[in-house]
Amino acid sequence: MNWLDLLHYAAAHWLEITGVATTVLGIWLTTRRLLVCWPITLAADIIYLIVFYRARLLSDALLQLFFVAFTLYGWWHWWRGVREEGEVRVEPLNLRGWLIGIAAGAAGAVLLGALMVHVGAALPHLDATLTSYSLVASWWQARKHLANWWLWIVVDVVYIGEYIYKDLRLTALLYAGLVILAVLGLRDWRQAEADKLAEGDAPQAAASQ
Repeated sequence: MNWLDLLHYAAAHWLEITGVATTVLGIWLTTRRLLVCWPITLAADIIYLIVFYRARLLSDALLQLFFVAFTLYGWWHWWRGVREEGEVRVEPLNLRGWLIGIAAGAAGAVLLGALMVHVGAALPHLDATLTSYSLVASWWQARKHLANWWLWIVVDVVYIGEYIYKDLRLTALLYAGLVILAVLGLRDWRQAEADKLAEGDAPQAAASQ
């Protein structure tokens, strides 16, 4: 592929390319727990709403609408945390939260899958399952739970295969990068959580002396 072919490809897929760039930037900023991640992520949500609708991946298109809502909520929730604590702090997710999230994802997959079969969407059950669990991961992310990265890793790996099958190769490449970013996010948030626990232990140790 020469430079002219690249220019033609960029002209034909400029919206998807823009979506890739904003998504990567937004997630990288999220791994750093920076509040500016949310407006960048909001732009990516809207761009991919259009991309997926054109590809007839209707579950993914619908997912972007929920992402917009979760992004706005996450933006507000993180901003409140920064205002009250001076930084974005990682919050623990207990066993009950895990079980509710997994059950909600399964229920959503069944209901959305049935709807997508009815409207003739591509890969209705697989896409619905990925959509449902992406919503769970987004909610956990907005609530600042470390577990969101574990779920994103699993979901994004499966998405890679789906997008290759649908010939959205640039988006498949994006999701391969998102897996890497999710691993980095898991590492950084785990360290932040450990630092928080160490801070909590320090006053207790000082008081016992």
